[in-house]
This record gives sequence, structure tokens and C-alpha cells, in this order.
Amino acid sequence: MRISRRAFAAAAVAVVLPLSACGSGGEGGGSSDASGKVEGAITFQTWNLRANFKPYFEGLIAEFEKKNPGTRVKWVDQPAEGYADKISADAAGGTLPDVVNVSPDLVAPLAKAGLALDLDKAAPQYKKEYLPGAWAGHRIPGLPGTYAFPWYLNTGPLFYNKSLFKEAGLDAEKPPTTYDDLFADALQLAKRSGGKVATLANVPTIEDFGRYGVPLMNKEGTAFTFNDGKGVELLTQYKELYDAKALDPQALTATPESSGKKFLTGAVAMNPGSALDLGNFKKQAPSLYRNIGITDQITSTGHVNMYVMGVMVNAQSKRKPAAVAFAHFVTDAAHQMSFAKKVAIFPSTAGSLDDPYFTKEDGTDETRVRVAAAKSLKTAVNYTPVLFSEQMKIALRNEVAKALQGKQSPKKALDNAVKECDRLLTQQG
Repeated sequence: MRISRRAFAAAAVAVVLPLSACGSGGEGGGSSDASGKVEGAITFQTWNLRANFKPYFEGLIAEFEKKNPGTRVKWVDQPAEGYADKISADAAGGTLPDVVNVSPDLVAPLAKAGLALDLDKAAPQYKKEYLPGAWAGHRIPGLPGTYAFPWYLNTGPLFYNKSLFKEAGLDAEKPPTTYDDLFADALQLAKRSGGKVATLANVPTIEDFGRYGVPLMNKEGTAFTFNDGKGVELLTQYKELYDAKALDPQALTATPESSGKKFLTGAVAMNPGSALDLGNFKKQAPSLYRNIGITDQITSTGHVNMYVMGVMVNAQSKRKPAAVAFAHFVTDAAHQMSFAKKVAIFPSTAGSLDDPYFTKEDGTDETRVRVAAAKSLKTAVNYTPVLFSEQMKIALRNEVAKALQGKQSPKKALDNAVKECDRLLTQQG
């Protein structure tokens, strides 16, 4: 049950950077002191945002420069494709911008290399302005500190097709709220449809194991632990779904986009998404839109998954006071709120989600999704470990596929995945 990241303005698959030089963390050659006069020229880099939000950022920069005479902000925007490689090359070449738009997995190797400013040291006064879960989103296991200001968040509900539920003899007004309910309903949907209707279209990812309550990593950040009894239990359940065709047969090679298409055509009964998807349903599948059910993400922890974007300050910046001031300015409550009204994302600042925009329903499905998501984000967590790289995601997916196909047991598959992920972890720095 994976939400598509296309709801993020900076939609790209984030990969951990293969930095050529890994330090021991901390501030490397740069001081953590960000006090002093806010002045001078800095460079601000975003991730695939210029095309849709040029006027917003130009206005933001003009406002900052006016508020802080003597400052100048040069804005550069990088395309989604190759963003991680670009940051890696800049980090290795000493040309990293002063302020950089990052996701947690992108900031991890920079923090290890001493290139990300520790905000717990340099700007601790701002911590209380953000949701605790969002501020914690850019902490790195094994390193003290927080390495980016939280910026925008996203999460989404689970959509379901009410007509498919009714045809299977299920109560369309009572969607599953627990994993036990989900698996039972999925088996019934598959059985009643003769294997033609799957309930889920994706194999379990690391965030699914997190939502199920599986401990993913040890506290030190030195080893993965998702092969415990609870992890094996989840994968065993998915194997049962796969055998019964309650998990789509093409789930092994599915992408969020292909899963979305299956949901649109009625081949899959449930699919995660965001408020942006409702417009798509209305346009491309009116009959689905009329029968759309909206429910919360299923968790065993009581906390939904969230994605978090951040704004990092280069620890080597020669204009650290200005860089910190600008990074905070971009991510403060007022500016996050104005950005959230331009795109279907959510602010990470404390109190912002209590604004009527996120609490008051007006009878539309779009608002209903926004209100529900905002409520869940107050206690949401980013389940994907910061150190879980793209290579690790592939390793887990490959082993899960073998278990679902019956080529090895769920226990053996997860043991192999943990072994490979631990091996990859030792190469990170």
C-alpha cells in the first residue's frame, strides 16, 4: 500500500548519494555558529519546482531581500531526474549551494560527510516551531543532531471501490480498519470474483513493515531488524493473498502509476493516493468517482506514514547567518501556509494544521481528503529509515518477490534482505 510521490511538487525517486568522501559527521571544516549579521549573497537550490512555482519563489526571495537589506539570493532549480547525482557531484567538488532542498535520504550522506549544518546546535531556537515528527524527519541514526528544516509534508488516504465491495458481499460503508480486516476482506473479494478482483496492487515496502509495527532498525542505526517475527508474519500474510489472487498477480513489477491504472479500471479494489487523485478519477473514471470510498491508511501503530521534504544549510557556507535565516524564512509558518494553498501538500509547522483550511469541510471530497490527511499528519511518522537507500529498496523487493513466488520462505527472504541491506549500509560511510 504505497502512496505515489507524484503528489509532491518535487516528484522524484530519491536515492542515497554515493558521496566520494565520507566524514564522521558533525560540521567537518565548517563551524556550527550561525550567529552574526544576516548579509551577503547566497545560493538556494530547489528540486524540480521552477516550472510550476516560479512566481511564488521569486516573490519569496524578493520579500526576504527586502526584509534583510544587504542580502542577495540566487535561485537555481534542478530537474527531478539526476537530482541526487547533481548533489553528489557538488558535494564532492565543493560547489554545494548554501541552502538546498532535500529529502531525508538525501541529507543522510551529506550529514555523515560533515556538509549538513546541525540545526540542533546552530539554530535550536526554531525547533519548537515545527511538528515534532517533522523535525525528527531529518535526524540521522548514529549521529547527534537535526540536519534540515522540515518543509512540506504529504500523506494520503486509502481509496476503495464501493461497488466492488458490495459485489463481494462486503459492507461498503465499513471498509477495513485493521490488517486482520484488510486481509479477510481481500480474500473474500478474490474468492467472490473468481480471482478477477485483487484488493491490493503492490508488494509490501519498508514503510508497510513500519506501519505493521515491525522494528525496522536498531537504535544505533548500524543494522536492520525487519526480519523479526512480526515482519515474517506480514510477509506470510501477503503470500497468502498472492496465492489467492487477492494481491494483483502483476504486483511484483508494479509501479504507483500502474497500480493507479488498475484501480481506475476496477481490477483492484483499494489503492493509496492523495487529494490530487480525486480530480483524476472524476475525469478518467466517472463511474469509479461516483463509487469512491475514502478511508484512513491502515496501521498497527496508530500513526500513518508521512513524506517530508526539507531545506538544508551547507555547513561549509561562508554566509551561514544568511543561509540559516533564509532556510527558516522559506519554512516558517506563514510561507508554508501560502505554499500549501498552491499545491496539495501540508505545512510542517506547529499549529498550521489547525487552520480552517485544514479543518473545515465544505461537502466536497477534495476537502474531505485534505481535512482527514491534515488530522493524521499531526502524529504521523516517516517510516522509511533515513539510511534506507534505493539499492536497499530493490534488495527488499527482490527477496519479497521470491517469497511470494514460493521460491523461498518468508523468513529466509527477510533474512537475506536484512543481510544485503546491512552490507550496503557498511558502504555508506
